[in-house]
Amino acid sequence: QLQLVESGGGLVQPGGSLRLSCTLSGENTDYYGIGWFRQAPGKEREGVSSISNTGGTTDYADSVKGRFTVSRDSAKDMVYLQMNSLKPEDTGVYYCAAAYGQGSIRLPMLWDYWGQGTQVTVSS
Repeated sequence: QLQLVESGGGLVQPGGSLRLSCTLSGENTDYYGIGWFRQAPGKEREGVSSISNTGGTTDYADSVKGRFTVSRDSAKDMVYLQMNSLKPEDTGVYYCAAAYGQGSIRLPMLWDYWGQGTQVTVSS
């Protein structure tokens, strides 16, 4: 019953910034924690960040700590991923996903709903 749509991807230079959005639709959207994942060509999908249903707790992969910030605007059914100081290794297709409460970004297989993905390319 939950749908997720990512937007905001694009091409950015190393050191630049980009903000991704995840739009939620369906019933009881505030029951779900939201995670961000990414996948580069030839690589496994990896967890990037997550935020709990209340927005009270967040989690980040070590590779993005201090550079990325996840936030939530429940009134608008939106979740954001602010990405700063981008590196070429941040390139990939970024997906948002939903799980009851708050899922673990270390376990992508356990998330229930997924968006279609948005491409992020970091290159000069």
